[in-house]
Amino acid sequence: MTGRTPRTARVALTPAADWVERLTAVHGPVEFHQSGGCCDGSSPMCYPRGEFRVGASDVLLGYIAGDVPFWMSADQYAYWKHTHLTVDVVPGRGSGFSLEAPEGVRFLIRSRLLTEEELRLIEAEPPLPTGSGPPPPPA
Repeated sequence: MTGRTPRTARVALTPAADWVERLTAVHGPVEFHQSGGCCDGSSPMCYPRGEFRVGASDVLLGYIAGDVPFWMSADQYAYWKHTHLTVDVVPGRGSGFSLEAPEGVRFLIRSRLLTEEELRLIEAEPPLPTGSGPPPPPA
């Protein structure tokens, strides 16, 4: 128990995304980053944890699959801060350097607007952690 109050969920994982477990079994601990940059076309990218250098302004939206951090660039977060994101997997090869690319599947984001209740709860919470310091452990 961390003694921290859990945050309102900002990111989740579909059951179809058991690929996170598969990739972790092969590559060790992983992390996600979504930048909206040219290489990833705004798809979430999965990397071996620690191999992608998280920027000081990147935002930690939360953890999926238990302890897998999901980071987002500050610029992308400015557009998506009112949404709940769900990581899914679909057939097809995505572009970029994400670990699932050679496997014939790709991660993608499904989104919905946060509810009024979720927004109210989020307003009462401290700001999301950024890459400027060590990430807090999963709640």
